[in-house]
Amino acid sequence: MIDKFKTVYVLAPHTDDGELGAGGTISKLIENGANIYYFAFSTAETSVPDGFPKDILKTEVINATTRLGIKKENVIIYNYEVRKLNYARQEILEDLIKHRRELKPDLVLMPSLNDIHQDHSTIAQEGLRAFKNMTILGYELIWNNLTFNTTSFVKLEKQHIQAKCDALKEYKSQGSRDYMSESFIFSLAKTRGVQIGTDYAESFEVIRWVME
Repeated sequence: MIDKFKTVYVLAPHTDDGELGAGGTISKLIENGANIYYFAFSTAETSVPDGFPKDILKTEVINATTRLGIKKENVIIYNYEVRKLNYARQEILEDLIKHRRELKPDLVLMPSLNDIHQDHSTIAQEGLRAFKNMTILGYELIWNNLTFNTTSFVKLEKQHIQAKCDALKEYKSQGSRDYMSESFIFSLAKTRGVQIGTDYAESFEVIRWVME
């Protein structure tokens, strides 16, 4: 079924969120011929660790998404202020509506509606408003999900999870975070795989499913 999705939007509140939540699935979608568009809404310049250029995440997201196979021209980077996306709701909604009209995606991947991070919840809420007539899946970021309904799974193989890990290694400025470790990424993928009787998987919340 995954091969039916040909134009896919990935909404990432911050650079790296899309890879963390759906990197394996993105790898598989590209393998199956999908055209992926990645939208990052903040490069978190005020939160970059000491010792790195403040705009380092602009470079890192291009490198990471390229490792996954996303075309450089399909990566759209905004510079909304980190932890304050809720103050720019209308502007973000207008951005999303503009992009919806451009290509009308078959599938939108975005944060769960149960994500408690203020920036993530803003993108999830405005994403639902902008793409309410389209299929939307919420990706899992367990450190931010108070609850998460594992209502959809994508079966993956080891190379898809490895591609996700390799992409995340490009975020050298974020490498100290526990959830960036290869062991954690593989263990979560293995856990989700066990739930559906396969080696590896990523789980998503079904926010909206549109069938033709």
